[in-house]
Amino acid sequence: MSVALVLKAADFAARRHRGQTRKDEDRSPYINHPLRVAQLLSDVGEVHDMEVLAAALLHDTVEDTDTTPGDIADAFGQRVRDLVLEVSDEKHLSAGQRKQVQIDHAPTLSRGAVLIKLGDKTSNIRDIIDSPPRGWSLERRVRYLDWAEAVIDRCPPVNPALEALFWDTLAEARQVLARDADA
Repeated sequence: MSVALVLKAADFAARRHRGQTRKDEDRSPYINHPLRVAQLLSDVGEVHDMEVLAAALLHDTVEDTDTTPGDIADAFGQRVRDLVLEVSDEKHLSAGQRKQVQIDHAPTLSRGAVLIKLGDKTSNIRDIIDSPPRGWSLERRVRYLDWAEAVIDRCPPVNPALEALFWDTLAEARQVLARDADA
């Protein structure tokens, strides 16, 4: 696989997430998130598997756009589709059920899916530190950290560098939120 697959995935994700924004005060373009996830995998995790990087870019398309698993398979192949589906929530479930499914499913994730999950949760926690979602109370941010920790804690170890970054980012977030609670 070549870098062309990753560029095609970046373009596809940008088009599918067009008009979507993150929940932060600045309403950052949504595409920044999957780009950051793929960048973390490449830069920190030294992931060179182009299909994993493509799936990292596409990880929210089935969940958050009208993209179907078939669209992913047709454009990027079965393995990329399978990775995207492994990390996608089942939207027919309630939010609480989706969160529990992620915890329960974490030990069974493939290596590629764990890499994406590490990048995704690290990126989200970094956003909670740097630019928290609008309207999220301190309690809700703490609950997110607890849940992210429960998911990653159950994942099999696959990449020491990404795992260290996750745990360091989580510790930093807990310190920031503790200071906010004391303020």
